[in-house]
Amino acid sequence: MQHTERIARTFDLLTTGADFTRSSGADYSLVMTDYVRDALAVQEATDRLLTAVAALDDASLASPSELPGWTRGHVLAHLARNADGLVNLLTWARTGQETPMYADAQTRDAEIRRDAARPLAVHLDDLRTSATRFDTAATALPPERLPYEVTLRGGVRERAAGLPLRRLGEVELHHVDLGIGYTVTDLPATFVESQLTLLIRTRFAGRPDIPPLRLATGPGEEDVRHTGRPAAPGESPVTVTGSPAALLGWLTGRTDGSGLSCPDGPLPVLPALG
Repeated sequence: MQHTERIARTFDLLTTGADFTRSSGADYSLVMTDYVRDALAVQEATDRLLTAVAALDDASLASPSELPGWTRGHVLAHLARNADGLVNLLTWARTGQETPMYADAQTRDAEIRRDAARPLAVHLDDLRTSATRFDTAATALPPERLPYEVTLRGGVRERAAGLPLRRLGEVELHHVDLGIGYTVTDLPATFVESQLTLLIRTRFAGRPDIPPLRLATGPGEEDVRHTGRPAAPGESPVTVTGSPAALLGWLTGRTDGSGLSCPDGPLPVLPALG
């Protein structure tokens, strides 16, 4: 694909950059590889989404999605505006001039409500053009700006290198939320693993409202990940076992935990990601 070649040319993975390595504390080639991989995965996920949405009709967009209070049209409107919000953050990282993801929460919500009832053709055009803007912004980011930190919605700090992975999560999980046959079991295995790592390390770790969790995807200790608040003296973590996709579905609130086992009792109730 043309966008694949463009991104690969922009980020020459055969080069090294000592200045970048010193400033970011990471191996240059590894960070670059992750960024390019995630940016390309965004394009592939977007192509799958567009193909699925193109098979719908105007009436189906008014049907409820899997997200409470949102129709499928709301989900599609959000996906387009999220792409533009991440373009703002990539521009911030590239130029150093603060460009917030959204003007404010009220404007974000109002734009989603405004655009939810649009015809299918308008949604598709918006999804395509906003995806192209994201692709262009991701390609335009110089390698030395990858460690630059920006602020996501909600005040979370993120390096520019992590923005494609954030977009990938939006596209894949909201594809599931449309309720049109794409489920967590259809998610690519590499995406599931990357999202589990992101959630466990950045969204659940240390939270006082989440019990100590021992998440197991296999019989060995190498298949176990820990998250949640630290265990109190004498307290054992709650073990939850299942496939990576089943764990991701539960952790993100996309499933009720079906397919998971919890020998210590019922599955813990997790807070909404927000």
